[in-house]
Amino acid sequence: MDYKISHTTVYTYTEGVPFCHNEVHLTPRDHVRQSCISNRLMIKPQPKWIESVLDYFGNSVSFFTIEEGHQKLSVTAASKVHVSELPPLAPSKMSWEAVRDHLAADRGPTTLEAYQYVFDSPHVPTSPDLAAYAAISFTPGRPWLESLLDLTRRIFTEFKYDKTVTNIHTPPSEVLRLRRGVCQDFAHLQIGCLRSLGLSARYVSGYLVTSPPPGQQRLVGADASHAWLSAYSPEQGWIDVDPTNNLVPSLKHISLAWGRDYSDVTPIKGVYIGGGHNGMSVAVDVLPLPEGTG
Repeated sequence: MDYKISHTTVYTYTEGVPFCHNEVHLTPRDHVRQSCISNRLMIKPQPKWIESVLDYFGNSVSFFTIEEGHQKLSVTAASKVHVSELPPLAPSKMSWEAVRDHLAADRGPTTLEAYQYVFDSPHVPTSPDLAAYAAISFTPGRPWLESLLDLTRRIFTEFKYDKTVTNIHTPPSEVLRLRRGVCQDFAHLQIGCLRSLGLSARYVSGYLVTSPPPGQQRLVGADASHAWLSAYSPEQGWIDVDPTNNLVPSLKHISLAWGRDYSDVTPIKGVYIGGGHNGMSVAVDVLPLPEGTG
């Protein structure tokens, strides 16, 4: 399936900004079920300097500097992406304890790459409370994948999607207490649960393709960014799960970037001088393309 994506962020300021420097993660990744056909970054005012590189995690990241006065900054990423459907997941034979012990003991390059996602990160500290919540799904001897999917289902069932109670700085322990949050909260929560058991999990940013309610027109720009996670087993590799929707991501999940948590893959962040008070608006549009037009 091919998609056309437009992601526009607009910053407005009450006073002039003479200088800003920004970091952008808005280029879809290439991986086993996805390929980025094209990507273009459009910035107004025109940057004095711009460069794109791969970051530590293999994501495409762009840096740009604007050195002319402005009271409005607009950043649009226009992309085309091809997404393939993965075959059904095979049941795992390894228990979750065997996966944990393998991660701690094996020093091969693949396992070491995964092992870095076992430890605390800026937005995801581990804790006994998170381990206790995860232990309801990760019972002794239970297969790793079965346990992972059960934890995903429980977060979906036991937590309510609510935009009003959390922010990016809300820790997983507080989300666990509130039983409310948004997609990035639920991704951080499940990552924290897995890491608290010694298991490996990374944060994935991207988009979820949505459909309008029956009988209503699709609203341009009304889609939104999404977040989920990926967990590792030496038997099955990296498996994505989406606790917000109790899904294994497939054709409707488009990956942008991954890292330890949100702080590694923030869509846009930066510094600026002046500006007074500021405002921000985001418009995202993910449009399925007719077959053969990608």
